[in-house]
Amino acid sequence: MSRVPRHRYPSDLSDSQWALIEPLLPPPAVVGRREKHDRRDVVDAILYVVRGGCAWRALPSDYPPWQTVYYYFARWHDLGVTDRVHDALRVQARRLDGRDPAPTAGIIDSQSVKGADTVPASSRGYDAGKKVNGRKRFVVVDTMGMLLAVLVLPASTHDTAGGRQLLLDSYFAGRRLRLVFADAGFAGTFVDWAARILTLTIDVVRKPAGQKGFSVLPRRWVVERTWSWIIGYRRHARDYERRPDHAESLIRWAMIATMVRRIDRRTPAHRPGPRPLQRIT
Repeated sequence: MSRVPRHRYPSDLSDSQWALIEPLLPPPAVVGRREKHDRRDVVDAILYVVRGGCAWRALPSDYPPWQTVYYYFARWHDLGVTDRVHDALRVQARRLDGRDPAPTAGIIDSQSVKGADTVPASSRGYDAGKKVNGRKRFVVVDTMGMLLAVLVLPASTHDTAGGRQLLLDSYFAGRRLRLVFADAGFAGTFVDWAARILTLTIDVVRKPAGQKGFSVLPRRWVVERTWSWIIGYRRHARDYERRPDHAESLIRWAMIATMVRRIDRRTPAHRPGPRPLQRIT
């Protein structure tokens, strides 16, 4: 299919980045009507929504119709295509970094975010600790910060309850983690449960006694960096999705965009530090 030239947006994939994703998508159906829109344009449109934070209906006219884009997003989610593309790119990123494709250590954390008016009452709650009315995101990442598992629940869910469900889902998905680092919110019975049911060691990383102000904590900083990657995609500044599983899928799309850039440039992103102050004379 020949592509129609259109305006290029900053969130669009380059040729080398698209070459990483295209082989991971399922082939077009051999029966029925041919696909009218180029798949690269569909993927670019999904990434535009994730990066820019706009509504599906607000997609620029350069892209395929928003109904088509949302159809592919929902269909690929239901068929598990999004998960397979994400996991395949994570394996490539780990191999590029000289690591084993299957990680044995990870970091677990949660994040409460406000829910928009599109989030139904049945899937939202109130986090009394963070004073947030919305949803809570649970993630497990590897020691590189690459996403292993994600779960979106009402914000009223306790860390231990969400952590149990997330680790069980990860276990039955075939990820055999042996060591998971966590913060104090996952301490207590959660540690004993993980050891007894999953034969998994939970290492609780606590703040040093008497700590005042900000301090980088060992291992915990990795997952905090992952949160910053995800929040950098404006769609995730708060939760807009009617369905929690679609919110999880959009988080995976954010990580897909992050990983293709990392694999394409072959090295982690380098950001220069603050410039030295200069005296004005």
